[in-house]
Amino acid sequence: MIGKGKVGCQRGRQVADITAIHGVTRPLIHVRSVRRKLDIIQSNPSAHGGRGALPSEGGSPSDLLFLAGGERMMLRIKRVPTVVSNYQKDEGEDAARRGGGCGRNCLQKCCIPGAKLPLYTFKRAEEIPGDKCVLEHDDNQAPVAFLDSLLLGQWEDRMQRGLFRYDVTACETKVIPGRCGFMAQLNEGRHLKKRPTEFRVDKVLQPFDGNKFNFTKVGQEEVLFQFDASEDGEVHFFPDAPVDADSSPSVVAINVSPIEYGHVLLIPRILECLPQRIDRESFLLALYMAIEAGNPYFRLGYNSLGAFATINHLHFQAYYLAVPFPIEKAPTRKVTTLGDGVKISELFDYPVRGLVFEGGNTLQDLSNAVSDACIFLQDNNIPHNVLIADCGKRIFLLPQCYAEKQALGEVSSELLDTQVNPAVWEISGHMVLKRKKDYEEASEENAWRLLAEVSLSEERFEEVKALIFEACSYTLSEKEDEHLTQGAGDDKPPLEGTGSINKGRNCNMVSGTQECLVLQ
Repeated sequence: MIGKGKVGCQRGRQVADITAIHGVTRPLIHVRSVRRKLDIIQSNPSAHGGRGALPSEGGSPSDLLFLAGGERMMLRIKRVPTVVSNYQKDEGEDAARRGGGCGRNCLQKCCIPGAKLPLYTFKRAEEIPGDKCVLEHDDNQAPVAFLDSLLLGQWEDRMQRGLFRYDVTACETKVIPGRCGFMAQLNEGRHLKKRPTEFRVDKVLQPFDGNKFNFTKVGQEEVLFQFDASEDGEVHFFPDAPVDADSSPSVVAINVSPIEYGHVLLIPRILECLPQRIDRESFLLALYMAIEAGNPYFRLGYNSLGAFATINHLHFQAYYLAVPFPIEKAPTRKVTTLGDGVKISELFDYPVRGLVFEGGNTLQDLSNAVSDACIFLQDNNIPHNVLIADCGKRIFLLPQCYAEKQALGEVSSELLDTQVNPAVWEISGHMVLKRKKDYEEASEENAWRLLAEVSLSEERFEEVKALIFEACSYTLSEKEDEHLTQGAGDDKPPLEGTGSINKGRNCNMVSGTQECLVLQ
């Protein structure tokens, strides 16, 4: 079923017009290529930058407008959208085509009856993955290794069939010398023929619009396999399974404009046409994918609207990179431990401020902690990015404000000219550069300066962080009241787990000691 909704109606409000075009089209690099060339560049990181405080802390009124979803100004930027499917058309062309039928093997009602795709079903587990990034399975053949091989085998097959927009070895990559180890990738000459599109960046939550491109419009040949929990608690692979439209399967599809080797999209419950917003069930699915892959070089990322997601259809991205991301090596300082054992730390000595979640009594405890924090951010109109690392053991949550600053004209022309859109991969330290000049002059100082513009100011970050923790405490009170009410004669079971998607969690906080962990 395709949802409907109108997005971006101005209703007479002022539009902040940005004339610069910002589009990152993402090149594909094999895992080995990052080791291919290590040029020496001298650099020194600049001082930490970032956006001003909220008005309550002396910031500009636009901060509060954006944070609270104010109605006085509609903030937009122009950029060329990333092409993730070979069937991604300009909206006008797509609408015209839709009137006469699709004429191809898509995932909509016209083509889904009788469709069959490979199906991988995973075993639900409570354990946090161990040091080897692998959960224990009963089978003799390790299914986690099988999923890794399945994904790469299917991805290589699509490459051989010419479904990607460019060659895997066409771009240069280097690790920039310095403390952080930022990576630069040259993407010269890959400007898209698509025209620039306006993106609204002051609304993290926007209704799904079936008239715009969404993942039900991709060709079935771009889908690698269905990915769902097994019904019998065992791992299975079916090479030719029917697509059950009523159950709305989750699927893994290629990104035809990949950044790196094995770049794929995880699209939860694809036929439900969910907008780009985190819920508990979908985030837990992403964690299971990280765990089942069992490869520390495989990470998943998420971009909210306003944080450089360009398609308003719920999806995560993932790819392989055979070196640590700079953010994974950044030092952290413990902030608190929740009552369910989830430890929350914050990054320091890194250009973007963010939180790191790890631990927990169960996997769902960890998943709920992060998803509930994301739900708070999106409900309060705060753009954010998420990186799932270490096979699901460590998750980085990164609120950001670069698109807001860009729309308000507060980013320097020098940074805008690089045409870098700092989404989750760029924030994590993997820079995609379009101009040879930027690639040759790449330095830790330049990368630091760009990412510092992404970060919330210290004052704003502290306020957002406090509100996240306050929301957790408030949720605990609600949960206690709920249990008391049910104990007085209500026969309904308590709302727990994925059935209560956007409800809060029982997250009683335990005050933690301050400690510094240097992560290698």
